[in-house]
Amino acid sequence: MKRRQFIQAAAAGAASTAVAAPAIAQSMPDLKWRMQSGFPKSLDTIYGAAEVIAKFVSEATDGKFQIQPFAAGEIVGTPQVADAVGNGTVEMGHTCSYYYFGKDPTFAIGTALPFGLNARQMNAWLYHGGGNDLLNEFYAKHNLYGMPAGNTGVQMGGWFRKEIKTVQDLQGLKMRIAGLAGMVMTKLGAVPQQIPGGDIYPSLERGTIDAAEWVGPYDDEKLGFSKVAPYYYYPGFWEGGPAIHLFVNNAKWKELPKAYQAILTAAAGYANQDMLAKYDARNPAALRRLLGAGTQLRPLASEILEAAYKAANEVYDEVSAKNAEFKKIYESVRGFRNEEYLWFQVAEYSYDTFMIRARARG
Repeated sequence: MKRRQFIQAAAAGAASTAVAAPAIAQSMPDLKWRMQSGFPKSLDTIYGAAEVIAKFVSEATDGKFQIQPFAAGEIVGTPQVADAVGNGTVEMGHTCSYYYFGKDPTFAIGTALPFGLNARQMNAWLYHGGGNDLLNEFYAKHNLYGMPAGNTGVQMGGWFRKEIKTVQDLQGLKMRIAGLAGMVMTKLGAVPQQIPGGDIYPSLERGTIDAAEWVGPYDDEKLGFSKVAPYYYYPGFWEGGPAIHLFVNNAKWKELPKAYQAILTAAAGYANQDMLAKYDARNPAALRRLLGAGTQLRPLASEILEAAYKAANEVYDEVSAKNAEFKKIYESVRGFRNEEYLWFQVAEYSYDTFMIRARARG
């Protein structure tokens, strides 16, 4: 008798749950949004983050909130993503903030500053150092709401058609590099070129440019740069931990139910960690393959790094003198970076240094 009563009670509970779930789902509006990526589909890790976000949101809302990602150029090109989101052509975009440096240099801080934060420090500043709030005060003036939705980790210094041993070797060098990093390279004598990822290979192949930076081994291998530029330099001092942003039209963001805002924020946060983990997992094997195929791996000379560091600080002073918003956010990043490296020197650096030496000993 007790067994029958238990089964009946369990069945009644299951039935009430089955009724309750659709009742909650019915309170959510049906939405179909479009997300313009700043990246080509061939880059499954960085473009793939847009697909990760869309899948997460769909599953969390039982299919009520649908987001369709579009690869770079399918609706608008990479340079137009911020404007397309801000003016409502699309509801959202997944891209690098610094691509819109030409609108205002402050956009660059949202992705990375030369000699700035590494990936962990960037996340710490964005989530717990007031960074995301400061950026969103700025983004709101362009009708954008932003949240971190990816990070590549420290990038490589790029592909060069000739060896670069001294600062003098950079004179007149045409290099695909954007934003503040481009301003730094200009001070060193290079000629920066802003070229979307999908156009880098043909530009290198034709000799339109002499060098190009992109991300790191996994993506760079896919884009085939080793076939047209044999020298692979490191580190990419301009991108120690570049954040990729999910931009939402600010008016549309404010209209979203709080539940959808929470879900979208969680989806972006998951994509943020997932992208970094994928790059860390995939870059080592890709680098081995590149070296096995003949790529010449080279470190940037200390002379070049020291000159670039000096030039970067000059750039920040010059831009800050003309742009109060840039200065406000830059000073926040700079102060946070200086504190972080006090801590990283104590624990992270000492541990990493030991492990590198231990690995070398076998």
